[in-house]
Amino acid sequence: MASESDIQILTEQLSQSADKKLDALGLRCPEPVMMVRLEIRNMEEGQSLLIDADDPATKRDIPSFCRFMDHTLVAQQTDSMPYQFLIKKGL
Repeated sequence: MASESDIQILTEQLSQSADKKLDALGLRCPEPVMMVRLEIRNMEEGQSLLIDADDPATKRDIPSFCRFMDHTLVAQQTDSMPYQFLIKKGL
């Protein structure tokens, strides 16, 4: 498990590298993935999306969504809330 300072550094790095951000805090399955899908649909190939979420199911659902839809899960932080996922849009 990462230290609190490591998580804060990772959070700042993820935030700075994202083209767009999505706040999925308070949403429950399947809403976070539905919101990610809608947001990514309006993005260009290669752009990145940072998702903040607090639903434990997102730790499973977002990586699965990326594999299924051919997007790249660049990074994820699931050691503490909010969970964060950085996705790079594929084709």
